[in-house]
Amino acid sequence: MNDPTRARPPKIIAITNQKGGVGKTTTAINLGAALAGEGQKVLLVDLDPQGNASTGLGIDAENRDFTTYDLLLDEAPLGDVIHATDIENLSISPATTDLSSADIELVSNEKRSFLLHDALRQPAIDAYGFDYILIDCPPSLNILTVNAMVAAHSVLVPLQSEFFALEGLSQLMLTVREVRQTANSRLRIEGIVLTMYDKRNNLSQQVEADARENLGELVFKTIIPRNVRVSEAPSYALPVLSYDPASKGSIAYRELAKELMAAV
Repeated sequence: MNDPTRARPPKIIAITNQKGGVGKTTTAINLGAALAGEGQKVLLVDLDPQGNASTGLGIDAENRDFTTYDLLLDEAPLGDVIHATDIENLSISPATTDLSSADIELVSNEKRSFLLHDALRQPAIDAYGFDYILIDCPPSLNILTVNAMVAAHSVLVPLQSEFFALEGLSQLMLTVREVRQTANSRLRIEGIVLTMYDKRNNLSQQVEADARENLGELVFKTIIPRNVRVSEAPSYALPVLSYDPASKGSIAYRELAKELMAAV
């Protein structure tokens, strides 16, 4: 039973695509920064053993004493795991390569699919007042991704505007359906966001047309363009919204944040 005295819980969104290189982590970082810029309090949970979201937000590896791994497997207190970033209103639960062993370590755990769900719903999280929790998933459909889907209210899928983009999406949809049937009946698709879009390229236009024809309203109106500033920003450990606020990439992620907020 829900506790009526608890604060309104944050909306939890898993950002996932089992295919790598589609702009998943870039979207997690910049959507988080854009939501924060709109005055929303955001926690980004880095669930990818590569830890790119952590690096991209300026959390040095030597400062990741407690990570998402500790949150999942050692039940570390939230206060030890959550780091403030240089972006106002944006915090992160960082990751290291320790997460890569989670699959093996969780095999014998009866609650292995619910660890992140339980960690993000402990009463201690209320004190942070988060409006959104974004989960940056690994580029595979493994136990960590399943944890994210079980924990989340919805799934946001970055879709690269390139050949074979829609292939593989069907497997992700099947996984969402399976999680919905077995562990999280309220899980829904938040939307598909087209990334790395080049309007001068006929292929990008064809991918968009195919996506909108097949997926309809699930495809966000906002499109993330291929933009050199978006590519450069991680090397400075900054979201593109801080690196170059006026760039086309920054403008697009701010529009995506507004579209997401309007859909609540």
